[in-house]
Amino acid sequence: MVVYPSALDLSTSHLRFLTVRLAAHRAERGTRWRRLPAGKQALLVLAHLRCGHTYAQLAAGFKVGLSTVYRYVAEAVGVLAAMAPGLAEAVKAAQCKAFVILDGTLLPIDRIAADRPFYSGKHRIHGMNVQVITDPHGRLLWASAALPGAIHDIKAARTHGIIDALTKAGLACWADKGYQGAGGTIRVPFRGRHRNLPPGQKAVNVAHARIRALGEQAMATLKTWRLLRKLRCSTTRVTSIVRAVLTLHLRCSD
Repeated sequence: MVVYPSALDLSTSHLRFLTVRLAAHRAERGTRWRRLPAGKQALLVLAHLRCGHTYAQLAAGFKVGLSTVYRYVAEAVGVLAAMAPGLAEAVKAAQCKAFVILDGTLLPIDRIAADRPFYSGKHRIHGMNVQVITDPHGRLLWASAALPGAIHDIKAARTHGIIDALTKAGLACWADKGYQGAGGTIRVPFRGRHRNLPPGQKAVNVAHARIRALGEQAMATLKTWRLLRKLRCSTTRVTSIVRAVLTLHLRCSD
């Protein structure tokens, strides 16, 4: 395998933050020696999450074994995932906002046609459903655990308790038509084709769409971590990866 120099489109704050956390984790475990220092391990993990490099590519680039890469990535993802905010914490932090935006995204996974629970009829691909809450400016606040892609957005929101949490906090929330019938403080557009709606409902739907479109920025932010564009790992690890990315984004964004 040919190895060449490359670069990550991340700030040094990401590297410093992860390096400090890994060094603290090693100290807690009483680790005496590792093949790579904490800084190199952090760089390896960031290359995996940001660029989606495979274990084989990372093993060749950092001159370690495949099993070492797997352990390093799993360790770092576990450390970061444990630091991700829960729903209650995110809702409490969002109470100072005028409103929040709720939306769902599908993270594509590598599965075969027989894996029906993971197949999304809407997107016509296999994937994992992740619910995302953003602030009025489209900044990412929280991401849910991953559920099979066949689950509809409103069912996913109810499963995670998002609707009840937002309603209990009295926090207004804008969402798309996939959340029709959610109730509580969830606001959705009027149903029906735009051209068939009365002028008043058309105006409401246009204003609603302009607000909700800001939430798409969070989806784009999430998927700048290119590993999430095509996950080839076990579906049981997707939630930890999403939470690790969320932690890096929240701790290292301005």
